[in-house]
Order: sequence, then structure tokens, then C-alpha cells
Amino acid sequence: MKHSTQDFMGIFSASSTLLGRTVLFLLPGFFLTAPVWAQNTAPVTQFQLANGMTVIVKTDRRAPTAAHMLWVRVGSMDEVDGSTGVAHVLEHMLFKGTPDMKPGEFSRRVAALGGRENAFTTRDATGYYQQIPSDKLEDVIRLEADRFARNQWVDDEFKRELEVVKEERRLRTEDSPRALLYEAANAMTFMASPYRRPVVGWMNDLEAMTPDDARAFYRRWYVPANAVVVVAGDVNVDQVRRLAEKYYGRIAARPVPERKPRIEPAQSGLRQLDFKAPASQAYVSLLYKVPGLQPPGGGQDAAGGFNRDALALTVLAAVLDGYSGARLDRALTQGEQRLADSAGAGNGLIGRGPQVFVLDGAPADGKTAAQVADALRQQVALIAREGVSEAELKRVKTQWIASETYKLDALFSQASQLGSYWINGLPLDTDSRLVSQLRSISSAEVQAVAARYFSDDQLTLATLLPQPPDPGRARRVLAAGLRH
Repeated sequence: MKHSTQDFMGIFSASSTLLGRTVLFLLPGFFLTAPVWAQNTAPVTQFQLANGMTVIVKTDRRAPTAAHMLWVRVGSMDEVDGSTGVAHVLEHMLFKGTPDMKPGEFSRRVAALGGRENAFTTRDATGYYQQIPSDKLEDVIRLEADRFARNQWVDDEFKRELEVVKEERRLRTEDSPRALLYEAANAMTFMASPYRRPVVGWMNDLEAMTPDDARAFYRRWYVPANAVVVVAGDVNVDQVRRLAEKYYGRIAARPVPERKPRIEPAQSGLRQLDFKAPASQAYVSLLYKVPGLQPPGGGQDAAGGFNRDALALTVLAAVLDGYSGARLDRALTQGEQRLADSAGAGNGLIGRGPQVFVLDGAPADGKTAAQVADALRQQVALIAREGVSEAELKRVKTQWIASETYKLDALFSQASQLGSYWINGLPLDTDSRLVSQLRSISSAEVQAVAARYFSDDQLTLATLLPQPPDPGRARRVLAAGLRH
């Protein structure tokens, strides 16, 4: 089967636990929007069905295709201890049938329509998507509504798919020293927040998981008022409204379960992790707790803006590592006396849970992880003392706008951006609001956040200590049918 687990610290990552390095990949399809595009694009329409399900439509007639996405506001952060990984396992099981479809039939039908499809699980959400010729939109809406409302499978099917998920964990996490390091670092960084748990789940929880665990999670969270349908492409609002009411609107309304607040307590000192794993090279990661985009309580502040510290931290990450030859590249990885083979920075901006700013690096031959960690901190301290130049600010802001312009060629990216905004309780025009506010971020604001958020009291310092390879450990391969 094909699916993906993504572990978010505000950064879209292809693996279940390994963080991306650069600040540019913040959410699926999330970049800052070009003002010229914002002025010329078709408006976005949002409406709600009688059962509470939200529908978002964006028309783009450049090609006779459409992207259809169903986002459910449930991810690994909604799990409970002892059942980690169930959100992701359930995502796999959505491909295993309904009263009218056999296991795997959903994918075969989408392929027969000339489309492609997949799904993903993150800390914040679970998503399912198809990209199809626009005249096949009704077919995929009918299929998706059916499995959202009537997913079912026999116990033996669950047991087989659970083995696929366990093999995914072995391949993507247990066979990757850095992924293991981040999994352990996440668990140390967060105490109360459910972000401490891996999206793919702890192996012991997977081994103990039962079919009824997944069924109960499905019944609890897969309710219309906890989901949004996003359609982008060669469509019109009236057409999508008619199809949504016809297929999604017939699903019975049920209340969304109450979510208990799980606020991360303030950190009061350095947390340090020395992690041993078979590896050929040391590695170090510094995780600092920082504010997210939304002010406390969510939404925007009284002036209609987002948290400017979060925006300034995003600019700081881009100045450090947002382009080839940025500060970390020049200071740590170039020249005969270079300290590191790689060095990076990334800021978590958007998410339902707490965010972190990450600095990371791998030492060059003859250098140590401690030297790299010190050098990374020195670069932030330098900005805290001296600020950043107007040329640097202009470069990173221009790069965001250019990235958005190229990104908009993909319908999936447009739909994904809108879905992620809804999941996180953000307005659908967040892209243009971010551009407006990020363009006004000053060197003084970047300097201020560099001084404010990088003390040991907010730091988890994780170091990978390479160990010799285990000669008895066989190289693992993908389980049969695992395609992601």
C-alpha cells in the first residue's frame, strides 16, 4: 500500500521523525504567496453542509484537471498513551474497503479514472487526496464519501496491514540513526504536549494494537464536523456544492469529541541527550521552544496580525539557512578549516501544538559535534548582537515570493495549503496576510528574537554518538505492497 507519515515541527518531512533542514518547507504546499498571484487568483469559497462538514473551493482553469482532498482534524496528537500510531494505522485501513468496495479497490478505481491518489498522517491531521481529470470529480467524491462514512474490514486484513506499518517504522525510523535521535529528542523536548509521541507510533504500541482500537478511533474522530473537503482546479462552486451535498451531505451528523487542553509547561533548564546508534558520523541537533504563528488563544491579535516573534524567527531561520551560501553555510561548511559537512536551521511556524526552532549539523573530519553545536549557537548570538543586513532581509523575502510563484503551478499544492489553514484554525487568506506582515519584519525584530529565545532554559541538545555497525543486523527491505 502507499501512504506517508509526516512528523511536523512545523516542517513538512518525508520521514516519520526526521526533521527537514530548511525553513522553506513549513507545511504541505506552504510558502509565502506572491502578491501578484494574490491579486490575480480566483476567490476562494467556503461553505458548510448541514451535517457540519466544511467545503472549500478554488477555481483554476489553466488545465482540465482537479485536486480533491479530504482533511480530518485528527492526527497523532489526538491519540492517548498506549495507542500511539493508531491515527496512521487507520489511514492505511481507509484503503481496505467498505460494504461496496473490496480491499485495494479504491486505488484501482481512481487509477481507472486516469487519476492518482495517496494519503498522509501528521501530528495535526490525516489527509486523503486524488488528482483527476475534472470531469471525473463526481466519481472521486462518491468514492471518498463512501469510505469516510462506511469504512470496514475484517480482522485478518487489519493484522496484515499492521505488519506493513511495523515494517515502515523499522525502515524509516529504526534503520535511521538520525530518525531515532529525533524520536528520542522529541520525547525529551515535550512533557505534556502529545507532540512528544512519534506519528508512526512506538513499536510496543503497534504490537499491542487491536482491530477494535482502530475502529474506535475511526468512530470517534471521523465525523463530518471534524473534516474539510478541498477542491481546486477546473471546477465551479455551484458544481462542487451540488456534489458535496449529494454525497458528503448524506453522512449523519455527530458531535466532535471534546479535546482536553494539554499545555506544555515552561522549561526551566537545559535538557541534554547523548544518543548512541550505529552510524558513520556524529550529528547534533539543538531544539529551542519558540512561539507559533498564532497568539495565545489562537486566531490573530487585537490588531489583526499574527505573532510577530514567530514571523521574525522564520526570517531568522531563512537568513541562517534559507539559500545556498547563507550564514551557516559560509561560517561552518566552507574553507579549509570548515567545522561541518552540513549545517542547517528551521523554524516551526504553524501547528496545533507547540513549536520549536531547530539548528543542526554534522561535524567534518577531525571536528566534534560539540564544536558544531558551539558554532551554531555563535551564529545566532552574532545576530543577537549585530542584527542582519537589509540585503539579507530582501533576499529571503524575495525568495519566498519566487517560491510561491513556482509552487502555484501545482493544483495539489493549492488545495493542500487551504486544507492546512483550516486544520490549524487560520483564515483562508493567511498566505496574503503573511506576505504583508513578513515584508514588514525588520532587522531589529530579527535581532530581538535571536536574543530572546536561544537560552539554555529553552534548549534540548541532542547528540548522536556513532557506534560500530552490528554485523548481525540484516538490511531491512520494504514489506510486500509498501509503496511509500
